[in-house]
Amino acid sequence: MPASSADRPAIEAAGAPPAPTVAAARGNAAPPRGRFTRLRRYLRGLDHIGLVFALLAFLCSLTPSLLPRSWVLQGLVSGLSATAGYAIGVAVTEVGRRAGVPSLPARAHRRVRWGITGFAVIAVPAMLWLSASWQNDVRRAVAMPAQGHYLYLGVFAIGAAVFAGLIGLARLFGDLYNAVLRRMRRFIPVPALRLLAAGLITVLVVVLLNGALYHGLVLAADHAFSSVDRRTDAGALPPSSPLRSGGPGSLVSWNSLGRTGRDFVSSGPTVSDIEQLTGRPAVAPIRVYAGASSAASLRSQAELVLAELKRTGAFDRPLLAVATTTGTGSIDPTLADPLEYMYGGDTAIAALQYSHLPSWISFIVDRTRARQAGRTLFDEVYGYWADLPPDHRPRLVVCGESLGTFGGSAAFSGVADLTTRTQGALFVGPPNSTDLWRELTDQRVPGSPERLPVYGDGQTVRFAATPADLRAPDRSLPSPRAVFVQHASDPIVWWSTALIWTEPDWLAEPRGPDVVPAVRWYPLVTFWQITCDMIISLQPPPGHGHHYGAEVPIAWAAILHPPGWTDANTAALISPR
Repeated sequence: MPASSADRPAIEAAGAPPAPTVAAARGNAAPPRGRFTRLRRYLRGLDHIGLVFALLAFLCSLTPSLLPRSWVLQGLVSGLSATAGYAIGVAVTEVGRRAGVPSLPARAHRRVRWGITGFAVIAVPAMLWLSASWQNDVRRAVAMPAQGHYLYLGVFAIGAAVFAGLIGLARLFGDLYNAVLRRMRRFIPVPALRLLAAGLITVLVVVLLNGALYHGLVLAADHAFSSVDRRTDAGALPPSSPLRSGGPGSLVSWNSLGRTGRDFVSSGPTVSDIEQLTGRPAVAPIRVYAGASSAASLRSQAELVLAELKRTGAFDRPLLAVATTTGTGSIDPTLADPLEYMYGGDTAIAALQYSHLPSWISFIVDRTRARQAGRTLFDEVYGYWADLPPDHRPRLVVCGESLGTFGGSAAFSGVADLTTRTQGALFVGPPNSTDLWRELTDQRVPGSPERLPVYGDGQTVRFAATPADLRAPDRSLPSPRAVFVQHASDPIVWWSTALIWTEPDWLAEPRGPDVVPAVRWYPLVTFWQITCDMIISLQPPPGHGHHYGAEVPIAWAAILHPPGWTDANTAALISPR
């Protein structure tokens, strides 16, 4: 017979174990078993405010942007978005807890959880369906085929898996940290442990602020990608012509050119290609290049390029182009080949490699080096060119695409300097932070849109998104000194940290024909969307995104007006061969 409450003190005093209470019995009961027990515990353990932020971030990630995404990529983007939202929500909860905000009782917790679940059940499928429609609108705008709505339902599965995996990984690290902390408490007093943690955090902050860790990571990434640079693409063979770097008599070895440098000097139109298109006699073009391994510094590389130009007789050609490369050192054939066709091969193109990193990484972590490369190479070539007799030197032009525009335009203090020291400039897909581009765009004629600004009378500098933008109303080609080619749907052009807090003019004004009306600006969200668009900027067909085509040859024809070159030649050059 169980002891009464009056007998319990005597029993406990005698040393007998107390009879279990109902609450204790419930507390000691074995946890419920079942296939989904761990899943229920996992879900109940999630922070409610974090879940609200995660759900909102997931829904916002489904809004349309500049370029279409596959359902797989959208799932990854949405999963990352939800994880970031959850982290923000957890931070809000922690701030509230430290500020003394009382937590909700258990019943209120359950109601909040059911409210979040109910909202998600309605909002997520509806937003997925709308997102599939928006994506097809974007696809049509950039001339890509539409996809079925049901494929987009896989976004939720991938997003949920990414979210669960990342949150689980974060919890694993948290558990590991707590386990280590518990073990350390056995040997280190709590006050000393706190002092040690503060010291480690201080050292970490100092390392981050002085840039040591940052530069170390950049060097490590550059070293990692240098292994790719040592490869040689199929079809890239050492030149047999002395007019190419890496060929007979060259001051630059074939192996030191790097993968993209070897591609550049071993490609391009041949004499027969040029003669077939133009119907006129042609000569072999000159291509000069110095890889990152060709010399110890940018200055030494530039000096090597100048020596190669002298060796090949480049300063006796009618046209000399100084091209600033992208991060890995590549030059788009769309930018280089038209020059050689237009001048019957009687040209020279010079370039150097300043990094092993892909352009998108180089743009984020090493933009200073791109500026230095563009300025160093042009100044080296210009210094020699300017000392030549005016009637015995080639026409000097500069060009660059993407990060090449960012670096190449850095050689000039402004548009006056550009037009004084060159006879032409073509910059394609300029990043938003390009100083010269930003200056010209900000000084555009009032009423002209940011996506296609008008600078001055349009005779010195011209902006174009399509071939038609380069022509006058009578279809003739004007003669601008510099041309910037940019698409309204190119995320490289429009990405800026200012998108976090400011609506850009290119969305507030009438937008380009390949930007759908459903695209709207939202704080932080639009910045993240455009950031993700940069990953797929080259997927759309030519004329959209960061994929440029027919605009480039027409821009060169407008800048140069090559002798004997006709619109029929341009059309033949643009048409598929």
